[in-house]
Amino acid sequence: MYAGAAIGVSHLVQATKAGAHYGFALVWAVILVHLLKYPFFEYAYRYAAVTGDSLLVGYRRLGRWALATFLVVAFCLAIPTTAVLTIVTAGMASQLFGADFSAMAWAVILLGGCTALLVSGGYSLLDTVMKLLMAFLALCTLCALVAAAAHGPVESTPGFVAPKIWNVAGIGFLVALMGWMPTPVDASVWPSLWMQARSRQTGHRPLLREALFDFRVGYVGSLVMALMFLSLGAFIMFGTGDDIAVKAGDFAAQLVHMYTGALGEWSRIVIVTAAFATMFSTLLMVLDGYPRVLTAGIRLLAPRAERFGNAPHWVFMALMMVGALLVFVYVTSVMGTLVRFTMTVAFLSAPLFAYLNCRVLALPDVPPEARPAGWLRTLAWVGLAFLVCFSIVFLVMHFGYGG
Repeated sequence: MYAGAAIGVSHLVQATKAGAHYGFALVWAVILVHLLKYPFFEYAYRYAAVTGDSLLVGYRRLGRWALATFLVVAFCLAIPTTAVLTIVTAGMASQLFGADFSAMAWAVILLGGCTALLVSGGYSLLDTVMKLLMAFLALCTLCALVAAAAHGPVESTPGFVAPKIWNVAGIGFLVALMGWMPTPVDASVWPSLWMQARSRQTGHRPLLREALFDFRVGYVGSLVMALMFLSLGAFIMFGTGDDIAVKAGDFAAQLVHMYTGALGEWSRIVIVTAAFATMFSTLLMVLDGYPRVLTAGIRLLAPRAERFGNAPHWVFMALMMVGALLVFVYVTSVMGTLVRFTMTVAFLSAPLFAYLNCRVLALPDVPPEARPAGWLRTLAWVGLAFLVCFSIVFLVMHFGYGG
């Protein structure tokens, strides 16, 4: 479940761009950001496993302000995140299925399909679908990588000079890459709620070691997939001098053209299927995750909301879908602003939620023997310092240099 939520735009778009622009020069950045963000995601699993409560309950125990702040950020991110994912997924769907549908038609089909899955099967079906999608995604991506490695790097354009990393453009790209990779810190709340849903489904509350094993498999899987997409970009695109398309449909077509040109027409179905599975799984997770956390958070802040049952969940999901479709209508005029808004809220809130996750593990309801080891606490503080510095660099890059 974690891997399904994490492996998305950060992997397919950002990691592929990293390889396309810089070759293998940014492998260190992908590994480093996974390492530095690791404690904050593990803490969510750790807290849920030892207390039986979600991370939202931990925020509430820290103070109503902590929970309220999270809900405001989640609400601000829900619609724009859904819109961006829908746009990219629609581009991949048009390449995979080849039907003569408009982008809006694909958006409606995708959102309707996700809704049908979530309504008809609940968490049980979601869990099964995600396992199948992740296995299929890993297989397709591995096949493409093996073929790309066997083919070897594409021939560089005469006179090609690799771009520098440590200049304004390079640092700006690093900010985007490391900010989205593997996923923004606010998403650390989702797994704690999925664990509760899983426990209700199976009647078994996972032991701490079971929860951490499940998380680590997904987290390492996210790292491996990021490195695979980066390697694909390096093998197929680095040195060509071609700019990566900005629009989702153009990016999807360019991705297919690059692979078929280098590896042959047979690779079309492999890479497009992998790309579509990547984005569809993330879209599915987002449509489940945001309504789930918003509904649970409102019930903690206002217990009387319990009388509405699951109605708030479906209302939030409907708002996200309608909002995403409205963005489609006005995409040419608001998409850049929307992406910048999403990045700003997600990146600048990351240090706060990382700090809250550290505080939650120090609450009295966490037994001393279940608290993080010394090395993990040290890594968390190093990661927190990184996120603070990262936020400062983000502000300078996006506002000091005029965006």
